[in-house]
Amino acid sequence: MERVSKNGMPVVGMVGGGQLARMTAQAAVALGQTLRVLAVSKDDPAARVTPDLVVGDPDDGAALRELATGCSAVTFDHEGVPQEVLAPLAEAGIPLRPAPSALVHAQDKLVMRTRLAEMGLPVPAFAAVSSPADVTAFGAEHGWPVVLKATRGGYDGRGVWFLRAGGADTDALVADLLDAGTPLLVESAVPMTRELAASIARSPFGQAAAWPVVETLQVDGQCARVTAPAPGLSGDAAARVQELALRIAEELDVVGLMTVELFETAPGEVVVNELAMRPHNSGHWTIEGSVTSQFEQHLRAVLDYPLGATAPVAPVAVMANVLGAAEEPAMSMDERLHHCFARFPDAKVHLYAKDGRPARKIGHVTVLGSSVDAVRERAELAAGWLATATWADGWSAHADDPRKDS
Repeated sequence: MERVSKNGMPVVGMVGGGQLARMTAQAAVALGQTLRVLAVSKDDPAARVTPDLVVGDPDDGAALRELATGCSAVTFDHEGVPQEVLAPLAEAGIPLRPAPSALVHAQDKLVMRTRLAEMGLPVPAFAAVSSPADVTAFGAEHGWPVVLKATRGGYDGRGVWFLRAGGADTDALVADLLDAGTPLLVESAVPMTRELAASIARSPFGQAAAWPVVETLQVDGQCARVTAPAPGLSGDAAARVQELALRIAEELDVVGLMTVELFETAPGEVVVNELAMRPHNSGHWTIEGSVTSQFEQHLRAVLDYPLGATAPVAPVAVMANVLGAAEEPAMSMDERLHHCFARFPDAKVHLYAKDGRPARKIGHVTVLGSSVDAVRERAELAAGWLATATWADGWSAHADDPRKDS
């Protein structure tokens, strides 16, 4: 099977046509590679920037085989492809990276919790749920509140229910979800002080590299801001978190990017929350803020290239997501972009070619600098402006335009 393009460079297939695939395609261009994308629609964000496109459903084995034909590796911009679809492809020798045996730990929270607990890693107390009585018994044993989760498919705050006590309402919710076919687990609510994320990359050869541990801020279940490196995290604590992430990747035989999302419960103490085996929102800062971006590194890793340096290029990097406003502004995004650059010429903006809708991730802004507070303020102001066409601090381009008297 031909596994290179006409120019002799590798072709990588990516399942999913969202913003992660879009930014991976941009990294592939710089490396002279081709990213072939399986997208549901020609209007998907990645479909708009790559000519090598397969239109189809990620659950369709035939579409996946079409994507894989001629590819050196096949990877993912989401974890949604069912195991029963992936298994025949792996058995046919298609180079899936990560392999289904690793990816299942990012697809199924109960599988992940069970495996990490067996490894002796810090996870919340948890249990599978097959009836409302399981949740009631768990709360009685471990204390309320508890967190009910869909074992598959939940992300960005979806598929998560915070239950403060047992009773008729809780029983009804659990029964309704189970009746609808939603597999569930319950776990203890973690008394956290903040959320952290550790991203690593690993190649088939076994080479691995880690970026600085970052702090993430979630708003209504959505990642709103990432600060790199995590402020106030000691060097020893950061190294322990990186070692934890590298150990998970090695023991699960992950190939490509993996991000471990964590709760910090006390200075230097963490509990694992989630795993993602793909480029991740918490790593977008690496495009401008690291020697090697997560997207380039993912390509290097799945193709078994030597991995790139992960050192930051500035003391502080802050990435703020542009989240769709409650009401779409009348001002066009192009005009908003003009105003943003007029105020913050050093801001790096990435827009995903997505229509705006409330809380949807439509882009992100990254700002580099030396002061955490100053960099955060600039990134959040820029992202808020791009989302709403309103400056949160009341700034006016016309009042403060340095060109107004020229």
